[in-house]
Amino acid sequence: MSPRWEPDPDIRRGVIHNLHAHLVFVNKYLREVFNSEILTRCETIRRDVCESFGAQLWEFNGEGDHVHLLVHYPPKIALPKLVNSLKGVSSRYLRAEYTGRINRTGTGSVFWSPSYFAGSCGGTPLSIVKDYIDNQKRPA
Repeated sequence: MSPRWEPDPDIRRGVIHNLHAHLVFVNKYLREVFNSEILTRCETIRRDVCESFGAQLWEFNGEGDHVHLLVHYPPKIALPKLVNSLKGVSSRYLRAEYTGRINRTGTGSVFWSPSYFAGSCGGTPLSIVKDYIDNQKRPA
């Protein structure tokens, strides 16, 4: 190996890649559903979904009506498929585990809005994206 080449532990081997996406999901009708407990459970669910895809959830946080994720994912994953799974699995678990709180918000049979934001983090230092996500006004 060339002495100029310094291995970067964040760059995964095989197909060399370093893909990151900043994802934002809002709940239906932007209702204030999330509290700290629900956000913590949502993070656990999403971490498990990412691992099942071979991806890593690097950062997670949210406010009362939306969540932010920073995901490191392999090129074999189609981002919309990962997003669909993240939304579907978390919706099923959260609606089952927090039925009373979620039903009171009036979101009907759908928990997440069908839209989402996905931003590539290729040009931005990841520390800035992590800080932005970490500084969300998480409800108590």
